[in-house]
Amino acid sequence: MQNDYAYFFANNLYWVLLIPVFLLSLYAQAQVSGSFNRYSKETNRRRMTGAQAAEAVLRAHGVTGVTIHPTKGRLTDHYDPRSNAIYLSEDVYGAATVAAVGVACHEAGHAVQYAVGYGPIRLRNLIIPATSFGSRFSFILLMIGMLMYSQSLFLAGIILFGITTFFQLVTLPVEFNASARAIETIEGEGLLAEEEIGGAKKVLRAAALTYVAALLTSLLQLMRFVAIFAARGGNRRGGRR
Repeated sequence: MQNDYAYFFANNLYWVLLIPVFLLSLYAQAQVSGSFNRYSKETNRRRMTGAQAAEAVLRAHGVTGVTIHPTKGRLTDHYDPRSNAIYLSEDVYGAATVAAVGVACHEAGHAVQYAVGYGPIRLRNLIIPATSFGSRFSFILLMIGMLMYSQSLFLAGIILFGITTFFQLVTLPVEFNASARAIETIEGEGLLAEEEIGGAKKVLRAAALTYVAALLTSLLQLMRFVAIFAARGGNRRGGRR
């Protein structure tokens, strides 16, 4: 009976559940692009650029030693803990828009997390090596295990894929907290006018939704791999009878 449930999920229910998750992913991407485009056209009243906003967040939290640099591309903004530097895209670094302030403050929020030793980001750093290994080899082991009908290799692939999924799970509070720090500083330091803050929140919420969609996709895939593993194991036991 358990084997029947596993087989049903792997070959039927998975595809049904994948539809809303896929639609959520498309919606999240559309929201990110739409919100960023919209509020990138709205110049903020203080004429504060993204770089200046990031500096304001660091200053408000007493964080020093972090450098801020422009980087090429669109929505390529990130904080690099290895160089202790914030990299802001061309549409953010020198742009005095509502969207630029929101995005820049979010990335500065990550720098603050590292400075104060925020728990989830420390955990995420610890599992980065295992996550990197898992992302490279999980699907290779899954495919080899399936083609060779090797349960041990397939299980190893599941474990590695599970590590990457766990990394995405840990990433959620990291991203939500960075946005919360950003909005708190924007409001506390008056970086945006009151009527502009809503735009920054929309940009950050849309970005956060992409992480939620990615996690749901990974969880669904992980559940399917586990179901396949259980179904194949049940078939082998049934064959030995």
